[in-house]
Amino acid sequence: MNAVTVRETATAARVVGASKIYGAGDAAVRALDGVTVGFAAGRFTAIMGPSGSGKSTLMHCAAGLDTLSSGAAYIGDTELGTLGDRRLTLLRRERIGFVFQSFNLVPTLTVAENITLPLDLAGRRPDAEWVDTLIGVVGLGDRLLHRPAELSGGQQQRVAVARALVGRPEVVFADEPTGNLDSRSGGEVLDLLGRAVHDMGRTVVMVTHDPVAAAHADEVVFLADGKLVGRLEAPTASTVLDRMKALDGHKDRAGSGPATTAQGGEAS
Repeated sequence: MNAVTVRETATAARVVGASKIYGAGDAAVRALDGVTVGFAAGRFTAIMGPSGSGKSTLMHCAAGLDTLSSGAAYIGDTELGTLGDRRLTLLRRERIGFVFQSFNLVPTLTVAENITLPLDLAGRRPDAEWVDTLIGVVGLGDRLLHRPAELSGGQQQRVAVARALVGRPEVVFADEPTGNLDSRSGGEVLDLLGRAVHDMGRTVVMVTHDPVAAAHADEVVFLADGKLVGRLEAPTASTVLDRMKALDGHKDRAGSGPATTAQGGEAS
């Protein structure tokens, strides 16, 4: 077990002894190396680390979008590795929300249709009051009949946040949700994610490289070289930046560049 242990508190998601290896033999890359970490329910947690630290790999494995080479990943008390493809798909649909850097909206659907899409796919009737609440929170009541191409990047990401929350998931995983946005639009999206936690009782786990974005979280988890190396409560942009500088400095002294996967991409 990693030296940094999981806290004794309710967790919405966690991994235990998580390892992820890409490739085999001399080309093998260990993107995660025995990570044990829990994400507290009802909290906003950011995952940070230098390029190649394994932060996106950790999120994808914790969310059931990728499988671990060894170890276990849980949503609540459900171990993802015990589920077949169908049950895993249902769990992701019913208990997890996703927000990605590239928005991933369906271009032929309206804003309203994109928001309720997860419920439509699951054959569930939308809760009209909850949908109205979300639309009010994201401030897009006058854009419901528009299609994604008619919206700004910030507006599209707000639609994506509403879509992630519409099914009342236990946890929302956000992968660089402000990466394609200007600072103002990014701030609006981060405020929305914060409201989802503090006003709506959701759990948010966000991967980011931006100390300003991480400062919106309740806590930051730091990775380096595929290992959990620390946690920071009540982060500010300056304290996060100081921690990241220390990690980058350690990486430079070690003389190791970003790890690459067998496919040639960075194991971020």
